[in-house]
Amino acid sequence: MPVIDKLIRTHRANHTLNEKPIYFTKKQAEKASSSPLWFPGKVLADGDGNRLFISDSTHHRIVVTDLDGKKLSIAGTGKAGHADGSFERASFNDPQGLAVDGDTLYVADRKNHLIRALDLKKHTVRTIAGVGHQGTDIRRGGAALRTGLNSPWGLLLHRGYLYVAMAGHHQIWLMDLAKRTIVPFAGTGFENLMDGPPLESCFAQPSGLATDGVRLFVADSEVSAVRVVPLDGRGEVSTLVGTGLFDFGDRDGVGLKAQLQHALGIVFVD
Repeated sequence: MPVIDKLIRTHRANHTLNEKPIYFTKKQAEKASSSPLWFPGKVLADGDGNRLFISDSTHHRIVVTDLDGKKLSIAGTGKAGHADGSFERASFNDPQGLAVDGDTLYVADRKNHLIRALDLKKHTVRTIAGVGHQGTDIRRGGAALRTGLNSPWGLLLHRGYLYVAMAGHHQIWLMDLAKRTIVPFAGTGFENLMDGPPLESCFAQPSGLATDGVRLFVADSEVSAVRVVPLDGRGEVSTLVGTGLFDFGDRDGVGLKAQLQHALGIVFVD
């Protein structure tokens, strides 16, 4: 790039350029991986249960603490995998979004393209959606355990339905927990920022979800936007912040005059 080339020439001439190669050793990697958390992707606070759930993403596990940070339990071996079973034997692969319902914790197991359910009393993990590899269907859906998912990144639970930010499909999907089905809810599957009826609208790697009980708010990361989707599927998708695929920045303001950059999470308060 011209700008980088210019900087190199300038600092080489001024003898301020360090051209010594950088090497990352196995010891450095082991030191990073031994930290209490390693690139945690999502966190969920449960005030009623005095619990904090952490997707310890690069450790491939779920960490549960109380709200003071005292460890309660850990689910996952710490190595990438997709095994169900006890907390000690189960495995995940880059877990992200979380949703809790009493003593059940739902997890978007991103690189496994699965949704997992953790029984917080029995300390067990089971798969409830996905087939274990990347899905390609952006139109139909069906039985949850026979439908391929694509990088599920965010979860939101509302009245027996699990809303899924399906980042890889650029869509929002809806899982009926009672019927054990999962189907597209909003988005055509084409990456863009386009409002309109839910199944005619476009998203770009949606990654975070929140709700006020009537509307679903979406952190639509690749268009640096916040989108609004009617929870009942009626009406239209609209945009609160964000104007396009390559429009991003750090700018305060009202509505479309403001700019974000690659927003990944969102929460609704009051």
